[in-house]
Amino acid sequence: MKLTILGCYSATPRINTHPTSQVLEIRNHIFLIDCGEGTQVQLRKNKVKFNRIKHIFISHLHGDHYFGLVGLISTFRLLTREADLHIYGPKGLKEVITLQMKLSDSWTNYKLIFHELTSKSSELIFEDNKVEVHTIPLDHRIYTNGYLFKEKEGDRKLDVNAAEDAKIDVAYYRKLKQGFDVINEADELVKNEDVTLAGKTPKSYAFCSDTAYSETIVPIIKGVDILYHESTFLEKLAHLAQKTKHSTAKEAANIAKQAKAKTLILGHFSTRYDDTNDFKIEANEIFDNVELAQEGKVFEI
Repeated sequence: MKLTILGCYSATPRINTHPTSQVLEIRNHIFLIDCGEGTQVQLRKNKVKFNRIKHIFISHLHGDHYFGLVGLISTFRLLTREADLHIYGPKGLKEVITLQMKLSDSWTNYKLIFHELTSKSSELIFEDNKVEVHTIPLDHRIYTNGYLFKEKEGDRKLDVNAAEDAKIDVAYYRKLKQGFDVINEADELVKNEDVTLAGKTPKSYAFCSDTAYSETIVPIIKGVDILYHESTFLEKLAHLAQKTKHSTAKEAANIAKQAKAKTLILGHFSTRYDDTNDFKIEANEIFDNVELAQEGKVFEI
């Protein structure tokens, strides 16, 4: 699993600071998470292949999280894309995007599939045989979701020596890797755990965009490998965080600590701050393993 930060600042884009957007590579998927203005340029800078993006997840309808979407959809059209594109986001997103396309007579030549979200409880919105994606309801000024991305358990590792000693025909090795018990050459049942080892531990990533401090998300993200949590303000401006329904670095650290996350990534910094290292300093007072989002930075999970 690999996370690439395309943009990690709040509000208006500047020459060296871009609004929220990320790419998550997980089990042969490339998921685009939020799509602030300038996202497609950042995708090119980071050499992300456009045609591999099949699923886009939008947290909410504030411009710094989706104003780049219609441009990206239009570029896909100009590049003669054929693959379906699935877009997950709040109700109203389909109306906004299709109106722009209608008025510009720029309908796509590929299937655009919107999955509009309205639930205020966590729900499973995507699943295949390798990955699950759940919503994380957040507390912002408008309807907002974060997203929890989870790998499913893969195949078990075969202990070949143990399998040979148990006189299991090689034809059953695949079944063993899939977790099944099998019959050996002596017509005896061999327990799977006796001849296999656990596979790779599934990884998880939680993206929590704009939100006020909310402990209600802790049970949803419990034990997550990496938590990205917005930290728009430092503690001196905590009153602004409360007023605008954003979070401080310390509040993000509190959530990470309660959720027993392995790593916390801070982002969505207000552009009023020149030195983002101050966010790490404040968060480290509460939680040890803190990283700062930075455009172009890659996190291996």
